[in-house]
Amino acid sequence: MSTSRLFLTGIRTSGHHGANPGEKDQAQDFVVDLDVEVDVTDDRIGGTSDYRQLIRTARETVGRERFDLLESIANAVAEAVAARPGVARATAVVHKPAAARSNDVEGVAAAATVERD
Repeated sequence: MSTSRLFLTGIRTSGHHGANPGEKDQAQDFVVDLDVEVDVTDDRIGGTSDYRQLIRTARETVGRERFDLLESIANAVAEAVAARPGVARATAVVHKPAAARSNDVEGVAAAATVERD
């Protein structure tokens, strides 16, 4: 068996996250980038981890959970993606566009990596 890396970028989603008063009241936009190392057993979709499922997992995690910290969102996404069949390692980078705009910077993001045992 070999491994390969998938780079899934610009996964747009929304969620109720933030440490400031009122941030969790309304859904906010988030963008997730994934760097995922997957097992590859053969040249068919069932021989690896389906990237459509990885995208769905990232979106569902951001939408379902509620966190104060961007770092916690990134960790939750990395853990959920790493738990998918065929995934050896997952890094999630979570961007919060509204935080970047309100701080007059290009971007605000946090990253977390989870490796399967």
